[in-house]
Amino acid sequence: MVKIGDIELGKFPLLLAPMEDVSDPPFRALCKEQGADVVYTEFISSEGLIRSAQKSVMKLDIYEKERPVGIQIFGANLDSMLQSIDIVEKSNPDIIDINFGCPVKKVVSKGAGAGILKDIDLMVKLTSEMVKRTSLPITIKTRLGWDESTIRIVEVAERLQDVGAKAIAIHGRTRAQMYKGNADWTQISEVKNNPRMNIPVFGNGDVNSPEMARLMRDDYGLDGAMIGRASIGNPWFFKQVKEYLEMGSIASEPLLEERIYTAKRHLEMAIKWKGEMLGLLETRRHYSNYFRGIANFKPYRTRLVTGDTVEEVMEVFKELEQKKASFEVIV
Repeated sequence: MVKIGDIELGKFPLLLAPMEDVSDPPFRALCKEQGADVVYTEFISSEGLIRSAQKSVMKLDIYEKERPVGIQIFGANLDSMLQSIDIVEKSNPDIIDINFGCPVKKVVSKGAGAGILKDIDLMVKLTSEMVKRTSLPITIKTRLGWDESTIRIVEVAERLQDVGAKAIAIHGRTRAQMYKGNADWTQISEVKNNPRMNIPVFGNGDVNSPEMARLMRDDYGLDGAMIGRASIGNPWFFKQVKEYLEMGSIASEPLLEERIYTAKRHLEMAIKWKGEMLGLLETRRHYSNYFRGIANFKPYRTRLVTGDTVEEVMEVFKELEQKKASFEVIV
């Protein structure tokens, strides 16, 4: 049984990775329904939180049906991170996660996210002080290192555990790689196989099929898989992985009716949570995957991602429902 603190997660939990403009409450709800064991919020700026920036504060919204849910924060200033802990606690999450892995320039340039991999001592100090600040379990999301020449992930993970981190999720690339090349799970496996490690070690990066999840479990011995890009527009991925791990068979692709229903529901929830314009724009990134493998679908996909009003997009869904018998699922 894998546990984060006192939270029991089963034998090989699947975690929805924190993704900016993706892992919001509507999408987390859909992934939870399809079998995600833990879901994480989008990453939230500690500086934004302590200044009550609307976008940051809004990301604190969590709902009972999501639990267990983790709120992820990032920053490099100790005082700001500690103040953000106090703010985050008021939302009553199950877990607080620290982002030590985001590779994007605007985060890294401030010494936060993967930028902190240049200063391991600060990384450990921040973790230590944040653990002392709260009774909630603190978990870590990070990368192998800043670049190939600075990989010390076995030592880093051990030090983070020793100051109180309750779990660590490791993306199998360096910051220098960004998302290029293949994720190196052997380095993550070395962390797990360190005899001094006793907290869960989750793998992240390139878990893009049920077979890859099984490989991560059986060949690399990791405690669970954190799934990011493979879930975008595909909340069913969690269900497919679980069925494959348990039964050895891959669940069939969802029927067109279910895809339409889920995409429409996603849009409706997004609009309710963040307003019509943002809900419309941020849901677009999911449509290609929602309708992946549908023959002759391109004209409809184009209309879905270019529709400027909710009415236009809903009209496409309506047409699809009326014509669903004429489409063929080819995957």
